[in-house]
Amino acid sequence: MTLALINTRASLGLDAPEVLVEVHLANGLPGVTLVGLPETAVKESRERVRSALINAGFEFPNTRRITLNLAPADLPKEGGRFDLPIALGILVASGQIPAEALEGVECLGELALDGRLRPVPGVLPVALATRRARRRLLVPQANADEAALAGDLEVLPADHLLEVVAHLLGHTRIKAHRLQMPAAPPEATADLLEVRGQHQARRALEVAAAGGHNLLFAGPPGTGKTMLASRLPGILPTLTEDEALEVAAIRSVCGLPLREQWGQRPFRAPHHTASAVALVGGGSKPRPGEISLAHQGVLFLDELPEFSRSVLEVMREPMESGCISISRASHQRQYPARFQLVAAMNPCPCGHLGDPRQRCQCTAAQIRRYQARLSGPLLDRIDLQVEVPALPPEQLTSTQHGESSAQVRTRVEAARERQYARGGLNAHLPGRELEAACALGAAERTWLAEVLERLNLSARAYHRVLRVALTLADLAGEAHPAKPQLMEAIGYRQLDRLLRRT
Repeated sequence: MTLALINTRASLGLDAPEVLVEVHLANGLPGVTLVGLPETAVKESRERVRSALINAGFEFPNTRRITLNLAPADLPKEGGRFDLPIALGILVASGQIPAEALEGVECLGELALDGRLRPVPGVLPVALATRRARRRLLVPQANADEAALAGDLEVLPADHLLEVVAHLLGHTRIKAHRLQMPAAPPEATADLLEVRGQHQARRALEVAAAGGHNLLFAGPPGTGKTMLASRLPGILPTLTEDEALEVAAIRSVCGLPLREQWGQRPFRAPHHTASAVALVGGGSKPRPGEISLAHQGVLFLDELPEFSRSVLEVMREPMESGCISISRASHQRQYPARFQLVAAMNPCPCGHLGDPRQRCQCTAAQIRRYQARLSGPLLDRIDLQVEVPALPPEQLTSTQHGESSAQVRTRVEAARERQYARGGLNAHLPGRELEAACALGAAERTWLAEVLERLNLSARAYHRVLRVALTLADLAGEAHPAKPQLMEAIGYRQLDRLLRRT
């Protein structure tokens, strides 16, 4: 046998396309040729594999001409994940292990010079693809837990190349790895029970959770905006298994730990100095950004006007589509980005506009410039815009508490069940289905048209009002929104009128 074929997989965003490692030994000028669009780290695998095989006690065919092809040839290959399949391919081609031993097996892993296996990023997408292909997966021991998240997949972990070869030769079998995951994610430590007062803001938080709506808190410093935002994941329903795998796959591509946060809703809070690439993803080799890491969870932007306007504007399309496409000269990736935006802002640069506790020191021009950092199209995409005023001392010192997160989550889950039966969350319902679900009567339509004209709201804002009103009806157990729900939904657009630019 002078030709060996080994199955492995590349990393292409959240996809893991199959790669066939072809190894051919021939007579001729000794040397190793690696083709198949490899990048620098892949080219360097020739030296790592050579040293690993020799130090592990195997024969390296130094006197033969070795040709390594990573097919398909037009797919970019990167990273050290191809070390193990290349090493096994050389062993098969040189007759040191039988080719039949690798039938129905895929493998990946980086090799140390002494033959030890080092972990590689992005193993979960590979495991999911291998499960669909109904094959077994050989991985480094450090990647075993991550690969086992795929579920019905035989994962074979190893610490050293010698263990892999011993398994393939039938000398010492590697036991399939099984991962015991917690039955349910731990309860959120941040509970709504700790929030004093702010009844309208609490109500808006519940509505946002029930319908998947974006939310903006505006108010002076120290009124609890960040505290409220951090409680949103605690009132959202638990992730389904498929949703948890989506979240884990994104974290896997980014090289982040998975098991500690398995099944939990993400909560991402980037600093206002974050760049557009950090927020939506990118780079020469496009990687997920904060909006993708917040997929199925919450993206919290504190001090919203302090973000660069150009950075905020790049979020407009993903907020509508639920995904982000990143294109570069030689790379194109698409990542999911179905997140809930929760933002917080001060009403003016000093933060005390309308604050009875302290007088605002800003001029009218300063306030206009500060608020102008938020564009009208961005505000249109935020369904709920709520003022969070300063609390009077008697509420701060009161011993009375509101409802706990668990109590609110029960109502949120019930409202979402009604929406799933309808076809999806209200925040993402297509326009025609939204109109049919609302089924407004003639009197409600006439009244709503007058209000929209008086407040000078856009067509997008009109649909946002309908979505919020439908969520309010779902929370109340009503089949369709009526005038009370429409009035409350309009009340959540007051900041839209105050902050809109002319």
